[in-house]
Amino acid sequence: MADRIVSWHASPSKPRYTPPPGAIDAHCHVFGPMARFPFSAKAKYLPEDAGPDMLFALRDHLGFSRNVIVQASCHGTDNAATLDAIARSQGRARGVAVVDPAIGADELAALHAGGIRGVRFNFLQRLVDDAPKDRFLEVAGRLPAGWHAVIYFEADILAELRPFIAAIPVPVVVDHMGRPDVGQGPHGPDMTAFRALLDSRPDIWFKATCPDRLDIAGGDPWDAFATAVAPLVADYPDRALWGTDWPHPNMEQAIPDDGHLVDMIPRIAPTAELQRKLLVDNPERLYWAD
Repeated sequence: MADRIVSWHASPSKPRYTPPPGAIDAHCHVFGPMARFPFSAKAKYLPEDAGPDMLFALRDHLGFSRNVIVQASCHGTDNAATLDAIARSQGRARGVAVVDPAIGADELAALHAGGIRGVRFNFLQRLVDDAPKDRFLEVAGRLPAGWHAVIYFEADILAELRPFIAAIPVPVVVDHMGRPDVGQGPHGPDMTAFRALLDSRPDIWFKATCPDRLDIAGGDPWDAFATAVAPLVADYPDRALWGTDWPHPNMEQAIPDDGHLVDMIPRIAPTAELQRKLLVDNPERLYWAD
């Protein structure tokens, strides 16, 4: 991994769509800077630095007010870079950590004080070497009050994960809707299975994100994504979140324009009420309720 990866647009366009006041980018990351926050020895990719100054400049350029910073897999369980970005946000960011399941109560309390409000369980084999369900459940039972569990998986293992998801003792947020094949449409097998998951318990939320990852066949302007996802947001308006996924890990071969990503919002949430829920009300409930 000698070559460091650039996966973000150098000069994203200004969106045509203007987010409502207080809008939150509820899924983004920071990389390094490596000189201060080295990447994990187990990292599957080695990105160039994309630190908080870049993230907050993009936030302002896109018209957002706040960020939820999700620990990137390249930093492993060392959340120092994420915590640093939150500390530098002047109260305008919260975070999701990746932790060793053996983490103690004092360490969890320190993460909470630093603005963390959830832990992420990653099941993508190309990104992590181990995903111990039993240990994930154990640590989920020890999380500070108000936290949730974020799970990242692909659609082909959803059935396998259903018992694990059912056993998680805190609210659940599913990254990128479990990566369905949006080319199947809103009623295809992947979306049907995902709707069944949402119907299985009332505290499962989802991120209606990443057309650049999920609509590979069509590409920008991501028509298949809009067609498949808009009905999901309409039917579960109080459980949908949105985010840029900046700096788009591992997308160096198809880097999206972040301005175009923002312009997808009214295509999946066509009314002002839905947009308010997606961008302000729902993420506030999860991340700024205290």
